[in-house]
Amino acid sequence: MALFKATIKSTRVINGVRLEKGMSVDFPSAYGSPIGTNGGKDVIDAFQRKYGVDIKKAGALSSAYIEIVKIG
Repeated sequence: MALFKATIKSTRVINGVRLEKGMSVDFPSAYGSPIGTNGGKDVIDAFQRKYGVDIKKAGALSSAYIEIVKIG
């Protein structure tokens, strides 16, 4: 299982959800591409736990909005 860091690329408000540039979470994932695998559940859950925001509802579950870096 690898450790990843997901960071919001730009500030935006989508579907009533505000995402600020620089918001980031660290999370473990068994998948090499956590956004595209398993519906992005690992990324969604990490942002929900830390910030209480639903990035899926915001339509931001994409590499266009989130930068994913493997850190461990």
